[in-house]
Amino acid sequence: MKLTILGCYAATPRTLTNPTSQVLDIKNRLFLIDCGEGTQVQLRKNKIKFSKINHIFISHLHGDHLYGLIGTISTFSLLGRTTDLHIYGPKGIKELILIQLKLTESWTTYSLFFHELESNQSEVIFEDKKVIVKTIPLKHRVYTNGYLFQEKPDERKLDVEAVQRYNIHVAYYQKIKNGGDITLDDGTVIENEKLTFDPPPAKSYAFCSDTVYNEEIIPIIQNTDILYHESTFLESEARLAEKTLHSTAKEAASIALKANVKQLILGHYSTRYDGLEPFKKEAEEVFPNVLLADDGVSFEF
Repeated sequence: MKLTILGCYAATPRTLTNPTSQVLDIKNRLFLIDCGEGTQVQLRKNKIKFSKINHIFISHLHGDHLYGLIGTISTFSLLGRTTDLHIYGPKGIKELILIQLKLTESWTTYSLFFHELESNQSEVIFEDKKVIVKTIPLKHRVYTNGYLFQEKPDERKLDVEAVQRYNIHVAYYQKIKNGGDITLDDGTVIENEKLTFDPPPAKSYAFCSDTVYNEEIIPIIQNTDILYHESTFLESEARLAEKTLHSTAKEAASIALKANVKQLILGHYSTRYDGLEPFKKEAEEVFPNVLLADDGVSFEF
């Protein structure tokens, strides 16, 4: 997996900071997560090909997570896109986008598919042979979801020396890689573990956008490899976080600890602060493995 942070600051774009947007590259699939104002520019700066983005996930209908979407959709058309584009987000996102396309007479050159969400329970919203995506219901001022991206396990790796030793025909190789046992001509059963190596562990990434501290998400993100959790405020502004239904860095770390994730990435910082190190320091008092998101930063895991 590779995660590229296009923007990770709250509220409005500034000269050197951008609102929320990121790209997750997982098994050669690019998923755009949130699309704040300026996303197109950030995609270009980070040399991410527009044509490889076929799925966009919007957490909620607040401007700093959404206002870049109509421009991105329009630019895809200007670039001559013909591939389908799937957009996942709260109910109302279809109406919001289509009215803009209608009034500007800017119909797309490709098919747009909207997958509107309104359930307050975690649900599978995308699945193919390699990846599965589930919602993470969050608590904010409007209906909001985070997203859990999970790799599906790779097929097992063939132990060539072992299959040759047992004189197993090549026709059975795919069955073996799929996890099947093999029965020899004399009736002997060769267990799959003797013919293969374990594949690399499947990885997972949880994106938790705007939310008040919410332990209800812990069972959904339990044991996730990487957790991105909003940390709009420091603990000194905890009362403001509670009032606006946001989280502090310390609260994000507490969720990471209780969910037993391997790595925490902080983001969605309020622009009232002069630097990011206080967020990391505060979180590390609770959870040791903390990274700071920042515009243009990539993480590989």
